[in-house]
Amino acid sequence: MNRPGRAVVPARLLWIALMAQAGAAMAEAEGPADAARQSLDQAANDPTASLMAVQFQNLYAGAYHNLADEAGNTVLLRPVIPFKTGDLSHIARATIPLITQSPSGETGLSDSVIFDLIVFDQPWGRWGLGPVMLLPTASHAELGAEKWAAGPALGFVARQPGLMWGLFNQNLISFAGDADHDEVKLSILQPILNISLPHKWSLGASEMNATYDWDKGLWANLPLGLKVSKLHKLDKLPVQFSASYEYNFADEVVAPEWSVNLTVKFLFPI
Repeated sequence: MNRPGRAVVPARLLWIALMAQAGAAMAEAEGPADAARQSLDQAANDPTASLMAVQFQNLYAGAYHNLADEAGNTVLLRPVIPFKTGDLSHIARATIPLITQSPSGETGLSDSVIFDLIVFDQPWGRWGLGPVMLLPTASHAELGAEKWAAGPALGFVARQPGLMWGLFNQNLISFAGDADHDEVKLSILQPILNISLPHKWSLGASEMNATYDWDKGLWANLPLGLKVSKLHKLDKLPVQFSASYEYNFADEVVAPEWSVNLTVKFLFPI
C-alpha cells in the first residue's frame, strides 16, 4: 500500500485526470469527408474527431482513500495538434499539470505526458494506436513519480447519429528514473460513451479511467462517473464547457475518493 503523504498521491491524481484524457487523447484526426458527416457538437466529444484544440481542466479531489481530511486540486493544460506523416494521420497531445493543492503540502508542476496516436478511418468510426510517454517534469519529488515511462495505446470509437461508444487502453512501464521511487507499471482502461442532446448539450460517461497497478497487483482506480457538456460560441470561436463527477471504488491505496472536473475546451476546426 502506498504511504500517506508520498508523491504517489498527486501522481495518482494526475493519472486519473490525465491518462484518462488520453482516452480523449484519441482526439482529432479525421478528414473533410468525416467532418461533413459529423456535427461540431458531436465532434467536440469524439476522441477521434479532427479538431485542433486547447483545453483547460480543473480537477478537484474532495477526499482521499486512506487519508483523513485531505483534498487536492490540479490544473491541466492540454494542447492537441493533428498532423500527417505521408498517408498516416496523427494526433499529438501534451498534458502539462500544475498542482495547486495536494496532501503532501507541495505545489507546482507535476509529471507531463506526451501522446502520439495514429488513427485509421472505418465505416463505423475509427481505431488508433501509438505510443504514450511520461516525463518526470515535477518541480518537487512529492509531486511526481520521478520516473520515465512509456508504452503502447490502442482503442476505438464507434459512432452513429446521436451516439458514440468505444474503449481505450493505455500502458505505461517505467524504464529509467529515481530508484528510490516505486516503479510505474500501469494499464488504464477507459470506456467511452456519449449521447447527443438537443441545443448542443450532451451527456455521457466521465473519463472513468480504470487503472490497474501491475507493480502492486491491485486496482488503483475503479471510477464511476457522469459528464454533461455544452457547446457554445464566443464570437465565432467554438468552445465546449463540461462538468463531471466521479467516485473511485478502489480503496486499497492512497487515491482520490471522489472528484469534480470542470473543463473549457477551445476548438479550432480544420
